[in-house]
Amino acid sequence: MQKLVYLFLATILSVTTYAQPSSDLIELVNPLIGTDSKPSLSNGNTYPAVALPWGMNFWMPQTGKMGNGWAYTYAADKIRGFKQTHQPSPWMNDYGQFSIMPMTGKLRIDEDERASWYSHKAETAKAYYYSVYLADHDVTTEIAPTERAASFRFTFPKTDSSFVVIDAFDKGSYIKVLPKEHKIIGYTTRNSGGVPANFKNYFVIYFDKAFSSAQTWHDKTIAKDTLELNANHAGAVVGFKTTKGEQVHARVASSFISFDQAEQNLKELGNDTFDVVKQKAKAAWNKELNRIQVEGGSLAQRQTFYSCLYRSLLFPRKFFELDANKKVVHYSPYNGQVLPGYMFTDTGFWDTFRSMFPFLNLMYPSLNTQMQEGLANAYKEGGWLPEWASPGLRNTMIGSNSASVIADAYLKGLRGYDINALYEAVLKNSENEGPMDAVGRRGAAYYNKLGYVPYDVQINENAARTLEYAYDDFAIYQLAKALKRPQAEIDRFAKRCQNYRNLYDKQSGLMRGKNQNGTFQSPFNPFKWGDAFTEGNSWHYTWSVFHDVQGLIKLMGGNQKFVTKLDSVFTIPPVYDESYYGSVIHEIREMQIANMGQYAHGNQPIQHMIYLYNYAGEPWKAQYWLREVMNRLYLPTPDGYCGDEDNGQTSAWYVFTAMGFYPVCPATDQYVTGAPLFQKVTATLENGKQLIINAPNNSDQNRYINVMRINGQEYSKNWLSHQELQQGAIIDIDMTATPNKKRGTQPADFPYSFSAELK
Repeated sequence: MQKLVYLFLATILSVTTYAQPSSDLIELVNPLIGTDSKPSLSNGNTYPAVALPWGMNFWMPQTGKMGNGWAYTYAADKIRGFKQTHQPSPWMNDYGQFSIMPMTGKLRIDEDERASWYSHKAETAKAYYYSVYLADHDVTTEIAPTERAASFRFTFPKTDSSFVVIDAFDKGSYIKVLPKEHKIIGYTTRNSGGVPANFKNYFVIYFDKAFSSAQTWHDKTIAKDTLELNANHAGAVVGFKTTKGEQVHARVASSFISFDQAEQNLKELGNDTFDVVKQKAKAAWNKELNRIQVEGGSLAQRQTFYSCLYRSLLFPRKFFELDANKKVVHYSPYNGQVLPGYMFTDTGFWDTFRSMFPFLNLMYPSLNTQMQEGLANAYKEGGWLPEWASPGLRNTMIGSNSASVIADAYLKGLRGYDINALYEAVLKNSENEGPMDAVGRRGAAYYNKLGYVPYDVQINENAARTLEYAYDDFAIYQLAKALKRPQAEIDRFAKRCQNYRNLYDKQSGLMRGKNQNGTFQSPFNPFKWGDAFTEGNSWHYTWSVFHDVQGLIKLMGGNQKFVTKLDSVFTIPPVYDESYYGSVIHEIREMQIANMGQYAHGNQPIQHMIYLYNYAGEPWKAQYWLREVMNRLYLPTPDGYCGDEDNGQTSAWYVFTAMGFYPVCPATDQYVTGAPLFQKVTATLENGKQLIINAPNNSDQNRYINVMRINGQEYSKNWLSHQELQQGAIIDIDMTATPNKKRGTQPADFPYSFSAELK
């Protein structure tokens, strides 16, 4: 009897726990996911960003050498400093960077000599807090952030030789020590491109303890008799006499505008103690994470979900500041001026147009409204839309996917910014090459004349460009209609969005490069990475017809042949031809080792592909494979991603997919359905309405949708409406272990395709 009572109480307790999920969701986040990476193999290529959501400044422990994009790697065993970073990815590298490093004993300023052994066993990495024990110095360092400032706490041993080294890095830096104020100021200019000639990151540091010594240094040499230094590589070092366990605090802030503005940004810390700053940062994260509450699933699945949500809330970063009058101002990374208004940066639209920006439109429309204003400012200040900004124009990746980002925001109801300037900008992109390959449209004249970018005119990645331009033209077409532009203009983009058809090769059933004379590029190897495609091959890019899947299905010969082609992605071995690159790039290796055939989820071009089963009447196959990808390719571990995380895109894919739907075609109203991962999801929208997804019998085995009901009404369609979700909805889903092969099979159930408008 006692055993029965115990079991009954245990059951009640488990039900109560399930019904009342923890609000301390930040503790499920592991910032170390993805940090076990290297140039030859990315398991995320992330670093533990100690930051607030979308914060201007991040902080990180620095294990790599100065200038190394892999600034923190999980396999490293020494820390060289604690770096303020603005790095969006190791491939883009960093800017606005300097470091702080405590140490004891003999003074050593060189980054290798001052480095200390550390262990993950003595490391605590949270989004809102970082702590680590530096074994060689017997010092514990702790960091807690605000958006533009941070609080440091150093716990020293008993010694008269405690130091803090400030490293402003090379390529031109400045440092000044003001002992009477316990203060250090300086600036760093080190960057990786995309900045005007006058670029500087100005920083201020205040300590709460008087210096027992103070010096400046350049390169590896202590300067003589000066506390102010301008050099290629400048730094400072201040000393303290400390008792055992004594805590020395530092308050740090920076600005891209001026020293005075850095002081203004320091006010974010106020008079808060370190622990108060830490608690406020934790509360800020919990506020955002609690916007989406999930229940059920395993602990590992919840950890993965919230860690992906954390990554989805970091970029694009705020690149604006609040002046003494609380006015929004920014240093322009496009023209070097200080101007009013918003600015955001550190995002590549080739990655993030797919789900990162649609996620903002669903959950954070007001924030994305500010981002759209910032994008308009970028165009006005630089003359072009930034397809990859870090912090200004960077020459990498392809497409003019800013059109998708702009159109999707406006079509989903965002207002209050200069949409006319943004539309002018996308029109300019559609007709012109820019000042660099990744700005405007490379090959625009060919594309507009022939309907494709030719293979044989020395424009690399030509097929990928054609396919992306065609989708972007659809986005412009949608926006042009919404803005009531002239009909001839609307018709022009309606026609151009069909240009994907020009590359379809009936013989192979795949997309293929085409020569200027209209013949297909030959010989054709669909497994060849690069060349006509971008970081992928024809098996990946063939599906890049986001806006007209029915048109692609018709080209392939109907639903069954289309589904067979989709199936083939998983059944063909992961063979590859790397000859274009001359070596196996990391994206190829990540596909090869994933054991999912040609499915290369570690890179963006194919991430929407599984959802396309919904367009051909076999949604249960999407439900199966989406669960496989979530189970096999995402883990809450340092090697937990299957490729570059890429500024929230790969994470936002998981967040959407775990909720049970995904924006296959931004610039439409629809999300294409998969199946939820959890037994319950409660998303609180910005307008206060709630989207509740109930799937109580969801499990590892029950991954298929048997019946779906929206607000009590049975629903058979393979898509959800953004506008309807914004009104709040309760979606009840009966999940089963066997697929329901009757639901979602009729053409009326299929998601939007442009071809439907042509009938």
